[in-house]
Amino acid sequence: MKIEVLGTGCPKCQAALRNVEQAVADLGLEAEVLKVTDISAIVDRGVMLTPALAVDGEIATAGKVPTVQELKKLLAGRQGGKAVAHPGQPESRPASGGERR
Repeated sequence: MKIEVLGTGCPKCQAALRNVEQAVADLGLEAEVLKVTDISAIVDRGVMLTPALAVDGEIATAGKVPTVQELKKLLAGRQGGKAVAHPGQPESRPASGGERR
């Protein structure tokens, strides 16, 4: 698994990187964690808000610092190439139109 933390190095981007590293360690995942700070490379990926997180080349979050718990849910669901619900949404059923939890 390849996990990229996209951001300029601001405190929020650093917090996102720490949370990713903690989630990977907690789950015992074999993952390559990379920090992408080149703004041109970030914009080329379609990211306009940082920090952002890409898992195996796919943007998973942008514009917020995901918690360790959110990341564990996201990464555990991606093991073996499976799709995953977005962090914060229940896995058992999709959120219905307009309903927020």
